Amino acid sequence: MQRLTELTEKTVSVKDYLAHTSGPFREKADERLKTYRLKEDVAEELKKYADKLFVLVFSAEWCLKDCAPNVPVLVLLADKAGLKVRVFGGLMRDPLNPKERWRIPPSPPEVRDFQVEKVPTIIVFDTSGRELGKIIEEPSPGKTLEEEILQLAKKR
Repeated sequence: MQRLTELTEKTVSVKDYLAHTSGPFREKADERLKTYRLKEDVAEELKKYADKLFVLVFSAEWCLKDCAPNVPVLVLLADKAGLKVRVFGGLMRDPLNPKERWRIPPSPPEVRDFQVEKVPTIIVFDTSGRELGKIIEEPSPGKTLEEEILQLAKKR
């Protein structure tokens, strides 16, 4: 539990994260918010687990292919299902050091702790702090993000 409290203090809500993005990322994210329709039955079922889950996301505004379409879905899930979704944003690659994937800072040191290789990395925890699983870049083929999170929630 202490771990989740610490992560909450170091991150921002997914809604605040998205509100403070700009440029092409924001444009693509806003379009996704307008057009994406959650699977209602899945969102309703996720409500049953919402108070027992904590979702942590590592994201970057330069990540237009995977972050821009997936982060808005997490905003919708936070609103609709009541999921607690927190974001470490601003990840930057480290082109000067081939042994390190991310430049720290501005990337948070937690990228090492959670072995983040690609963004978005979405980690689902239960409220005791136990990691239930990760979604890296995209949900599994044939699944929506909400279906994948629900599957992980059922692992509790």
